[in-house]
Amino acid sequence: MTRLAPGLGLAALATATLLAVASAVGRAGGPPVSPVVLAMVTGAVVGSVLGRPARRPGRARAVLVATAPGTEAAARHLLRAGVVLLGLQLSVTDVLALGWRGLVVVGVTVAVTFGATLRLGRSFGVSRDASLLVATGFSICGAAAVSAMACVLERRPGTPAGDRLRDDVATALALVTVYGSLAVVTLPWLADLLGITEREAGIWVGASVQEVAQVVAAAGVVSTAALATATVAKLARVILLAPLVAVTGAVLARRSAPVADVAEVPDGVTRRPAPVPAFVLGFLGAVVLRSLGVVPEAVLDATAHVTTALFVAAMFALGLGVDVPRLVRTGQRPLLLGAASAVVVTTTALAAVLVLRP
Repeated sequence: MTRLAPGLGLAALATATLLAVASAVGRAGGPPVSPVVLAMVTGAVVGSVLGRPARRPGRARAVLVATAPGTEAAARHLLRAGVVLLGLQLSVTDVLALGWRGLVVVGVTVAVTFGATLRLGRSFGVSRDASLLVATGFSICGAAAVSAMACVLERRPGTPAGDRLRDDVATALALVTVYGSLAVVTLPWLADLLGITEREAGIWVGASVQEVAQVVAAAGVVSTAALATATVAKLARVILLAPLVAVTGAVLARRSAPVADVAEVPDGVTRRPAPVPAFVLGFLGAVVLRSLGVVPEAVLDATAHVTTALFVAAMFALGLGVDVPRLVRTGQRPLLLGAASAVVVTTTALAAVLVLRP
């Protein structure tokens, strides 16, 4: 604990500050701000400033070294805990109330967006890991989905250097923020221009916009009825996070070289990493508990705040290792990938809504 305390203390202080800033912006009537994305950006700025050579580089490096054990523990363990608790916000009963047409729209949109983004990433020359993170964030639920997939990539045998993975995560989160914010402005206007119903607009927004805050902002402009439908559609996308992450993890493990894939344990026996990460199973267990209605409402409200705080702390800690100058130099191709993925998710969801009109 002596080694972990400085880093955990820094993460806790940053979390409290960032949550307060995001809340203050919301109360002031400003644009929707995801504290999770804000945490990643802040961590990247702080890490880049402390890591940049200065007149006293030794002191800056000393700060990073002193806090590294705690922030690395926060990035790893708090992130997984946040994914598990995210399941308590999802009820299968609520999702089924969307109806078969709405569920088909969500399923088709997720599948097409994920597959198309991966293929486009190869065409644009974006790395496989960055393409996978962008595909997950745009097809499922923004920052939370990117975080969950980052956990899978981190535990994969033969995973690349941690700095490169952090840069890929930062890129995916930046794209989710940029294009999700554009959707908040454009989708309500397009829904009115196309003359679709409030329910159709809600399904379209919920099936295509990335962050929960962005979904609420976009659908709320349309109407209260559209907001209710969009929220349920968004929940349906989040539930698909578990099977998507599990299948991707299994595929990555199968593709890894046998030598790199096998871990040695103390008794001399070799074993392979579990194809389904434990945090994914925990996420599914939390969904089951919420669906059964055995968790008191007060506990659900509290865990929603705890979940956000865990994600904020983990993303800030992860951001400390991001090299912002290098990220800026290599950002053009991912930016194009984000634009293409945004077009795919928006048009696919709209087409599915129109085709499945009753």
